[in-house]
Amino acid sequence: MENFRKVKTSEQDSPLPFPDLSPAVVEMKVKEGSKIRNLMGFAMARMELQGTRQIVFSGCGRAVTKTITCVEIMKRKLGGLHQVTKVRYKTLLEVWENKDPQPDGQVEKLTVHKNVPSICILLSKDPLDPNEMGYQPPEPRDGIGSLPRETCKLKGRRGQGLTEYAPGCGSVWPLRLERVKDQ
Repeated sequence: MENFRKVKTSEQDSPLPFPDLSPAVVEMKVKEGSKIRNLMGFAMARMELQGTRQIVFSGCGRAVTKTITCVEIMKRKLGGLHQVTKVRYKTLLEVWENKDPQPDGQVEKLTVHKNVPSICILLSKDPLDPNEMGYQPPEPRDGIGSLPRETCKLKGRRGQGLTEYAPGCGSVWPLRLERVKDQ
């Protein structure tokens, strides 16, 4: 393939693997070159609208990890989202062209059908079927780091290298924290 260069890549359209999706569902197609901040800005704005109940993130090939990252960010920021994940293969069509034309002036072309892994993740504010393969319930709200910042007070200063954290206050701040007692 050293004498060939890739001219075009296209993916075959295939329907989403989720039956009974509402027509108002937001579909986010994540590509290898997509910027996470751009994807998340659009997706978060759409999910915060009153009528939007579901969003689907899909990506294939090298975009699979970026797709998962977007979903995990959204689940952490919004909370209470039900998830169904479907993994499958998608066919990409690549057209390659010979760099050196043949003596008669014809350019030799090759078409390659490439199967790449693909992922589709449905996030929903409404409950989904827990018996469906790939279902994940929402994460409980009372996990570590769930206390709001106002309930924790600082027990040290920045730069002291303190790494102890009060229970329930989380480990997201590089400070020593203590829970504030209710008055």
